Amino acid sequence: MNYQQVIESVFEAVAKENLRGKLADYIPELARVNHELFGVCLVDRQGNTYQYGDSQTAFSIQSISKAHTLTMVYSDLAADLWKRVNVEPSGNPFNNLAQLEYENGIPRNPFINSGALVTTDALMSMHAEPKEAIHQFIKGMTGGEDVSANKAVQESELECADRNRAVAHLLKSYNNLHNDVEELMEVYTYHCALEMNCEQLAKSFLYLANHGHCIYTNRQVLDRGLTKRINALMLTCGFYDEAGEFAFKVGLAGKSGVGGGVIAVLPGEFSIAVYSPELNEKGNPVKALRFLELLTTDMGISLF
Repeated sequence: MNYQQVIESVFEAVAKENLRGKLADYIPELARVNHELFGVCLVDRQGNTYQYGDSQTAFSIQSISKAHTLTMVYSDLAADLWKRVNVEPSGNPFNNLAQLEYENGIPRNPFINSGALVTTDALMSMHAEPKEAIHQFIKGMTGGEDVSANKAVQESELECADRNRAVAHLLKSYNNLHNDVEELMEVYTYHCALEMNCEQLAKSFLYLANHGHCIYTNRQVLDRGLTKRINALMLTCGFYDEAGEFAFKVGLAGKSGVGGGVIAVLPGEFSIAVYSPELNEKGNPVKALRFLELLTTDMGISLF
């Protein structure tokens, strides 16, 4: 299949639709990005890249990083992780507190904020220098790219993290958090503030399209069973209370971030990253979702 031709054709079709959304202005630094940016990069299992638009523009990956930290924890903890966090879609916004209290401090899944705080907490217990561990993991997964966090974005998130602090304290009250809350906020906002471009992001998820094997390090990051489960979680929980619609329209495993990025995976074939910073009312990138919907329709491929 001519991936380059297809992504260019779909890209231009979406650009002509002139879809609009809203920047994530509740994080002040994210409200300052150029709302017209739009880029895509697809990486196949052999590592060939196909890109178009603003694919080399770095952006804050935000909640997409939750899949990276989940992988780091899951590879060591395996089934023990699910004693602390569930694997069900939440059906609620990503920062909901009521559901967490109703369900006795066990987050619905690792991709809502409460679940990601638990996996970050587990990561901190595993590594003396968790930020450096994350940095080295991402570096390996991208083929040696020296990806770093945007300090201004991280500081901006820390300044408006009261709700996440409330979630963390609620988790701690249920003994589902083992580290200091402020130290946890530091690590959590660090990995959310990581900056990557579409090519780097697509490369960093290629292992999920390659049965858990990273071609850049020639390392089996996850076995096939664990890889299957992370892909399943991305399909069912990767877009919060819009996960069902993403599965219905796109049919790929994926994860979004309020920084404007979306990563999607077709196991056995490719990973693809799309960037468009304007979001819909659910907090998902408008143009990116439309691009992936048209792409899977035009190519006639999906998980189904």
